Amino acid sequence: MIKMIVFDMAGTTVNEHNVVYKTVQQAINEQGYPVTLEQVLAEGAGKEKLQAIKSVLETYTEDKLAADAPVIFERFKILLEQAYDSLEVTEQPNASALFEKLRKEGVKVVLNTGYQRNTAEGLIEKLGWEAGRDFDALVTASDVPRNRPHPDMILHAMQQFNIADGKQVVKVGDSTIDIEEGKNAGCGLSIGITTGAHTSEQLKHASPDYIIGDLMEILNLS
Repeated sequence: MIKMIVFDMAGTTVNEHNVVYKTVQQAINEQGYPVTLEQVLAEGAGKEKLQAIKSVLETYTEDKLAADAPVIFERFKILLEQAYDSLEVTEQPNASALFEKLRKEGVKVVLNTGYQRNTAEGLIEKLGWEAGRDFDALVTASDVPRNRPHPDMILHAMQQFNIADGKQVVKVGDSTIDIEEGKNAGCGLSIGITTGAHTSEQLKHASPDYIIGDLMEILNLS
């Protein structure tokens, strides 16, 4: 019996037009590293953003120790605040409808994200979502000691709702690290969705239980 579904935000339930990863790319480019958005998504998707920057630098630049990462991260935070001033955010197709149906059936709906809490709450505010009304809880990278692919965010959510068995939890996300997070938490299902950072072929590398193209497909899985 599924008691809780943990959904990633950007690319999975929230459409913010990749502004965060575009801003990561901009900050890295400004430091003199000509990385592409595709490279940022490939290595950074789903990760806490300082770690995302480190991963991109280590993989695609000569800064193999990611020594420039802290400076780039500080610049990223400034650029992101500026970008958010005029950002239009929408939900991914069927997100609210799915949340409502799940919650009526007694399934807890949790949002989790590699963003810091203030960033995540800013996105939720733009959508007009409210904890306790549209979803049940938000867990962010700044709420736990370790970030994806470690299971800490999911385990934190399980503790909030007194769920002891990971098999009663489903994780849904648009990046391979989301799938890894779900597996590391012992989730009953770890589901990839193709609406965000990674393609179906990329998601397959993490061996998800299912790959879907629309959130509503979750209702037909077992």
